[in-house]
Amino acid sequence: MAAGGTDKFSVLLPTYNERENLPLVVWLLVRTFQESGNNFEIIIIDDGSPDGTQEVAEQLEGIYGSDKIIVREVISVLFSSGTAYIHGMKHATGNFIVIMDADLSHHVSLYFIKQKEGNFDIVSGTRYKGNGGVHGWDLKRKLISRGANFITQVLLRPGASDLTGSFRLYRKEVLQKLMEKCVSKGYVFQMEMIVRARQLGYTIGEVPISFVDRVYGESKLGGNEIVSFLKGLLTLFATT
Repeated sequence: MAAGGTDKFSVLLPTYNERENLPLVVWLLVRTFQESGNNFEIIIIDDGSPDGTQEVAEQLEGIYGSDKIIVREVISVLFSSGTAYIHGMKHATGNFIVIMDADLSHHVSLYFIKQKEGNFDIVSGTRYKGNGGVHGWDLKRKLISRGANFITQVLLRPGASDLTGSFRLYRKEVLQKLMEKCVSKGYVFQMEMIVRARQLGYTIGEVPISFVDRVYGESKLGGNEIVSFLKGLLTLFATT
């Protein structure tokens, strides 16, 4: 089924210390979906943020309605978008799932238009194709991202240009299947999802995006995540 008509989009928003960004990103999402006429819901999955993110999320639920904003909490030992997505999927009622960050690095895009054009199983944002790009990063982070993607392209040949990005649209049944196959939970999670999708023969469309560094708060990417990525990359190379 292509996007449109009776389709519904469930947006999964993992959060940890995002109280400043959350009202802005929710407002942008609501405005975009309302203007496009698409049915939607936004599922906020908070990982026990000490800065009061969940309280802000509950206020947004009161403003926009509990049919549009669903607030759920998941407590993990180490914050992981993969864990949050698995938890959020349990509450998603849409037949399409949008995953994205809540730090305003990702702008709301017309992914559903791209999906309809090619009837893709997955539509992925790419910083490394067409007019996509990165703004606000220092040289070190640019090198890490570029290096990770280059090594992955050489070793795994995944058929997609941006493996570490986290702004994507999935058919719900496709995302469920991939999560069953995916074993990673950290930074490597996004990469494994694309590699497994290629293995299973799912179609992937790409939309160039301009990735802008977060407005508020600090990046969750640290040394442990980089080590985890390298370990995960080698595991995928050995098993795919």
